[in-house]
Amino acid sequence: MAKIKPEFRMMKNGYDRFAVDDAIEEYATEIETLESKLALYEKEIQDLSEQLNSVRNRYQVIVSELSIKEKAADDIARLALKEANIIIDSAQSNADSIVREALSTARIILSDLSRISIDASVMKDEMHEQLTQLIQAIDDFEIPKLPEVEWIKDFEFKK
Repeated sequence: MAKIKPEFRMMKNGYDRFAVDDAIEEYATEIETLESKLALYEKEIQDLSEQLNSVRNRYQVIVSELSIKEKAADDIARLALKEANIIIDSAQSNADSIVREALSTARIILSDLSRISIDASVMKDEMHEQLTQLIQAIDDFEIPKLPEVEWIKDFEFKK
């Protein structure tokens, strides 16, 4: 940078013209340098602003896509939970139906077994009574006495 406050030599008709020209040239060079830096910085600011806008736009797109994907994920989770509940309810209903049917079948089988057991007990008692009567009839049955075999032999020889 140039000096803050240049000092010029005094001459007859004013300041030293060469020193003033040198200072002006130095200031002009410094102004050119500063203007080129300013243009470079303005270009850099413009590029960075464009990048910032691009990043902001991309950020908005990403946020929007994320929001859509989160909503879709929530919808999928909600539907999956709903389907799972439907499947569970259906399975529970089927299980209840199977249990009711099994209990009904068991009740019928137990009823049949009870009836068969009673019938078998009655039949056993009846058969026992009939066997007792048969044994008694056999015991009471008397075989008539056969004539003596000698008598038959005698009868055959007489003929």
